[in-house]
Amino acid sequence: MNLEVWHIWIIVAIVFFIIEIFTSGFLTASLAIGCLFAALISYLNYGVNPQIISFSAGTLVSFFAIRPFMLKYAHKKSNHIKTNADALIDKTGRVTQTINNSLNQGRVYANGDDWKAESENNEIINQGEKVKIIEVKSTILIVKPLN
Repeated sequence: MNLEVWHIWIIVAIVFFIIEIFTSGFLTASLAIGCLFAALISYLNYGVNPQIISFSAGTLVSFFAIRPFMLKYAHKKSNHIKTNADALIDKTGRVTQTINNSLNQGRVYANGDDWKAESENNEIINQGEKVKIIEVKSTILIVKPLN
């Protein structure tokens, strides 16, 4: 097998594209695009210096021109989907132990689990009442009664 320099640039580009699959931010993809530019220059039989310059230029152009577009449209953030404890906010629960902040007691059953709870305005909420979860502080739910 006769491996030329432009083949190596292509192989490195493929490796960078594979790494990009497992990372985010389009950084390694920018490097891969730079490798493709350098592979083209190498294929046209230019020397090492033009290859390095085209690699650098291709990487910079893709990083500053293509990356913002990709981050905005291809790597959309899912801010509207709440997960874990944040998913409890605005849900309802049932008080399983009377909530009394001054006695440091109170529990709420919500989303299949029993949580330590405190009332929002230091009011006492009796066992069996329905509450709305308004905040999660560590492992403590901050709740208010549903009226």
